[in-house]
Amino acid sequence: MSGNVQASPADVTAALHDVAALGGFFVLRVGGADAGWHPVGHSYARGFTDLAEAVAHRHRAPEARIGVSIAHLGHAARLWSPALACVLLHGIVLDLSRLERADDGPALRMPRPAGLRGGTARPSAALAVYRQVTAHLEALAEGLRVKVAPRLLDGNAASALVEAARALLAAHPALREPLTGLTTELLNTGRLVGTGEITGPDLTFRRRSCCLYYRAPNGSKCGDCCLAE
Repeated sequence: MSGNVQASPADVTAALHDVAALGGFFVLRVGGADAGWHPVGHSYARGFTDLAEAVAHRHRAPEARIGVSIAHLGHAARLWSPALACVLLHGIVLDLSRLERADDGPALRMPRPAGLRGGTARPSAALAVYRQVTAHLEALAEGLRVKVAPRLLDGNAASALVEAARALLAAHPALREPLTGLTTELLNTGRLVGTGEITGPDLTFRRRSCCLYYRAPNGSKCGDCCLAE
């Protein structure tokens, strides 16, 4: 992200505090005491085992990969949501390279606020956001101890992206045009290509894979699932 205009720490902090009001997946904590947090890369190297096992236990999942997939989907949502909101509402492309994860759960923290002014990002802001988020998802996929189809994980990433966009649209209807444009551009980038398609003006989406949630005893098919009627 070199060669671009850095956003001030104060502006990044203010943006994160603002978008956190949109809901739990938009919360990316910033600063504060270091106790209780660890570099998220350590979790990736361990395959997100603690979160995947907690999810599998909560849903009484009969297969380990169900817990992995649902944990992965939730983590993707926690990455995309603040990233999209900050670039569209505040013109800031977050620098997610030093993210930390809570020792006792899925919450994420940026220990020191950092980001670029979105209008100056080269290459495009969409590509900059894509690279920031997918760098995390690729590291997580590499560390998994349970085999999960790569295109299922790509579908999770796409689903989380569009759900974040839908939540942002619901809160800020005036963003429809730039939000739809950015989401479409992201879905046409890298590993997200071919994962699904937007099917309506309110960013309804149909993915081409399944997150496996329906295989849990009390699970169901998600609204964007390829298996849904």
